[in-house]
Amino acid sequence: MLCRKTRLAVAIAAACSFNHALAADGETLQLDAQTVVGSTDSTPPDSYKAAPSSAATKLELTPRQTPQSISTISRAQIDDFQLNSINDVLKFTPGISVEEIETDRTYFTSRGFDITNFQFDGAGIPFSSGGQEGAIDLAPFERIEVLRGANGLMSGSGNPSATVNFVRKRPTLEPRARVDLTAGSWDKRRIQTDVSGALTDEGNIRGRAVYAHENKNSYLDRYSREVNVFYGVLEADLSADTLFSIGYSLDKNNANSPLWGALPLFDSVGKSTDLSRSTSTAADWAWWNNQEERTFTELTHSFANGWQAKGSVTHVKKKSDSELFYVFGTPDALTGEGLFGYPSQYSADFRQWIADASIGGPFSLAGREHELVLGANWYQSEVKEQSLYIPGFSVAVPADDIYNGDFPKPPAWGSSNGGEYEDKQQSFYSAARFSLTDELTFIAGARAIELKTEGFSYGQERKRKDDSILPYAGLVYDLTEQYSVYASYTEIFNPQKEEGAGLQRLDPIEGENYEVGIKGELLDGKLNVSAAVFKTKQSNVAESVGFDPASGKQIYDGADYLSEGYELEVSGEVLPGLQVMGGYTYVDIQNADHSHGRPYAPKHMLRASTVYRIAQLPQLKVGANLSWQDDIYRAVTLADGSAGRIEQDDYALVGLMAAYDIDRNWSVSANLNNLTDEKYLSSLYWEQGFYGAPRNASMTVSWNY
Repeated sequence: MLCRKTRLAVAIAAACSFNHALAADGETLQLDAQTVVGSTDSTPPDSYKAAPSSAATKLELTPRQTPQSISTISRAQIDDFQLNSINDVLKFTPGISVEEIETDRTYFTSRGFDITNFQFDGAGIPFSSGGQEGAIDLAPFERIEVLRGANGLMSGSGNPSATVNFVRKRPTLEPRARVDLTAGSWDKRRIQTDVSGALTDEGNIRGRAVYAHENKNSYLDRYSREVNVFYGVLEADLSADTLFSIGYSLDKNNANSPLWGALPLFDSVGKSTDLSRSTSTAADWAWWNNQEERTFTELTHSFANGWQAKGSVTHVKKKSDSELFYVFGTPDALTGEGLFGYPSQYSADFRQWIADASIGGPFSLAGREHELVLGANWYQSEVKEQSLYIPGFSVAVPADDIYNGDFPKPPAWGSSNGGEYEDKQQSFYSAARFSLTDELTFIAGARAIELKTEGFSYGQERKRKDDSILPYAGLVYDLTEQYSVYASYTEIFNPQKEEGAGLQRLDPIEGENYEVGIKGELLDGKLNVSAAVFKTKQSNVAESVGFDPASGKQIYDGADYLSEGYELEVSGEVLPGLQVMGGYTYVDIQNADHSHGRPYAPKHMLRASTVYRIAQLPQLKVGANLSWQDDIYRAVTLADGSAGRIEQDDYALVGLMAAYDIDRNWSVSANLNNLTDEKYLSSLYWEQGFYGAPRNASMTVSWNY
């Protein structure tokens, strides 16, 4: 009988042999990483049901106990549909729009507004810029939680869109190993390995390592990308009540001929350009590399009275380097000419420290048991960026050169500009869950926050101080053993990253967020259902008003909005072997004058995924997914000053999957995306855009130990 350490060594050796087989082209693979940790809940491995989460209040609550809408994309769903990046996952999440405006920079919206809060195991800060550069690979994560609505209590800013929480994989006591080999359309090749287990005979020290490598071309002309991710984490039981964890990840995205900006979508008379799906304005010489290193430590101590203290420190290093080509202008309706090119070399370094400490547990009051959590959070973010360019070098370019990628690379860069600034935030938070009766609970909390910014950006001084106290309140009433109704309220305070005409950051968003709904746990707790109605008032929300060639940045202005809508969601096991996850969302956004605001955000959205393990043939699992949204548009100004608009009709994307377990260790699966080969614009977030991927397929062979 092999000991634990020997079995783990065998598993690691097997994983490495698979890695070596894929790299047989002779090139040395550079290991990179992202984040990893694990789930401690008892949810079955094939389940789509949401697990308990602390994303909303720092209290570990089930979805039914949480007085806000919350969705979970489980590891089972991630594996079933090959959702390898955060963009893939959020496209499957109810109420979320993935605004792919460029190939390597993405904005995310919920309820019509930007998502800027991404957390790792409940700790994080807003994006340093407005969006995500590169694409976060999901190999290191157990599941993704999406809390919709304002989350000022836990995030420090109350943008009423959503908070995305990455729940890391954690080491296991028993040895485990998994290797996935995937091949697909456009020469896609991917290997993913995951090895975990005890590192001592006593099991008091455990480790987990995750590695993924992906290399693929694209349906877009000239575009290709390579991704490398490595993650490692160790856990040690310092005593029976104290757990220490340390982890490191490295995530690298290297892109060739990426889009900076995108395609012109209308001509001089307002007619759609209707270009081919493969069309790209990227130059043949362009490239964009993004890298993130994340190191974290955690210390958790459990007291005898049920209280628990937890502290974490995270250090993040991000680096972005690129040589890019931006195309802007409006093509003439007859000749197709009228486009301009702007080349630039850009680099940026980000350094972040994030610390969080909290203590929480039960307490007795008036003869009843309640819960309390107290905590403090601090972060410091330093940004250094430099843009090299040729002064006044924004020239007319023939359309053929634009679309063929033939614009020549400048032999030298004549000038430079950039910025160096620092953000600091400190905050204190508290939340309590009072059990008023057997049926009624009341959650109350608040976060006091102070944010400072100092430095300069593109010749403009950045110096600002903002502070606020954000209250939070929620009620949950159990109607029956299966159903509860809830209501919640929070204020909105969101210091913005977007810059106005003078390259000064816009003032913070302020407002209020309300939500009421009903949630249920059915079929012996295997199925979650929910319905919610929400209303949000906001002032000074950033809206893009154009591109500034001198700095290479989008420029924004503030606007006031009223957002109202409702959501329906279901997740879990409907029938034996039949897993579902999906939801419908309706959002109506109005400007200050009550006209239709943000028409590029769909009013109606439907996301649905289902998988069925066939009872008569339990080795076989089949599934499908559907993503539908109604028509959207963006108002534009034509060359003669008249009004026009870009339109995208409603569309539906359908995907299929099938998986077969050959034996206890081996399985094979296949995925087909965009079954009907729908042609659609991936976003109208800007006046530029590009088309989503046509029909594509992949096949995966998996080995499990």
